[in-house]
Amino acid sequence: MEMVLNELSLRHSAPDIPTARQWMSELIATIRSVKKQSSHSISLRTQYDFHATQIAPNYPLRRWLNDQEVDREERRFIKVLATKSPFSNEVTKPEIQDLENNQGNYEYRHQGETAIGLGVASLLDLLPVSLLSEPCWDCSRLTVEVTGIDDDDETIIVHASRSSHVREHADWIQSCTQVKVRDGIDLWHCKEDLFPHLQFCNAVEKQLQTLLANDPMLRAVKRRLLDLENYSNNWSSGAFDLNTLPSKATPESDSRLKQFKKELTFDCPDGESRLFSLHVRMTPGAWRLYFYPDLGPGQLIIGYIGPKLQ
Repeated sequence: MEMVLNELSLRHSAPDIPTARQWMSELIATIRSVKKQSSHSISLRTQYDFHATQIAPNYPLRRWLNDQEVDREERRFIKVLATKSPFSNEVTKPEIQDLENNQGNYEYRHQGETAIGLGVASLLDLLPVSLLSEPCWDCSRLTVEVTGIDDDDETIIVHASRSSHVREHADWIQSCTQVKVRDGIDLWHCKEDLFPHLQFCNAVEKQLQTLLANDPMLRAVKRRLLDLENYSNNWSSGAFDLNTLPSKATPESDSRLKQFKKELTFDCPDGESRLFSLHVRMTPGAWRLYFYPDLGPGQLIIGYIGPKLQ
C-alpha cells in the first residue's frame, strides 16, 4: 500500500518547533491508520530526500529524528518507514516521468499551483497524505485541475491528513488491496466479483479490450467503476444524487447530445436502448465513462468506456 507525500503541504514550514512536532505527530497518526486498514506493508513516496525536509526554521526532519523531546516510538516509526523518491527512478510510465520533469501533455494543479505528488496519486491511484500545515489540507478529498493540450478537466481524489480521513476511505483502501487485474480483458472477466451492483452493456467488453497491461487508464477505469459500485451498493432509496458521488459526474450539453445522439444510445442488458448523458472523466487521454442512473435505487448501467467522442 503506497502513499504519496503531497509536497505542497511542505511549502510553508511550521512557525516554531512545538508546532512542527504537532504536525509530525498528526502525520504519523494518519500513516498508522492506513497501516491498520491495510493487510499489506506500507511505504511513502516523496519528491526528494524526506529527511532533509525543513519542518520549522533550522529544524529539518533529521533534527526531529534526534529530538529527545519527541516521542521515541514516533521517531522510530519514521526511521523504519519505507520512503522512496522520486517516482521516475523506478516507474517507467512516460506520464510519470514527464510529470516529474514538468514535461508532457498534462499538468496537474491544486488551486493554481503545480501539484506533482497529487498528480502521481491521481495517475497511479495512490493515497496522497499531507501535513496539516494549512486549512486547505484538512479534508478527505481534494479537487485537482488537469490541463491538457485539448482538454481541461477537474478530478476529485481521496486524500488524508488525519486519522478520521483514513477511516472515511476504509472501503477505498480495501479495494486497493484486492487482487490486481492485469488488463482490460481481465477487468471484464472479474466484473461480477469487483462490481456486483453494476450492470454493463455488451459493447463495454470490446471497449475494455483496448486497455493493455500497465496502461495508466486501466487504474483510472477501475477506480471510477469502484466509485460507482460503492455508490450503487449504498443507494437504497431516493433519487440519484450527483453531490454524493465520489467522482465528479456531469451531463452532456444539449448540443453534444443532439450531435452524438446515435453514438450515445446504447443497448442495455434488459433489451432497451437508452440515451446516456451522465459521465465521469478520466485522464490521461481524455477518456469518458457513461452511465445511466434513472432506473431507481441500486441500478446503475455502464454504457461506454473510452476516449471522448469527437
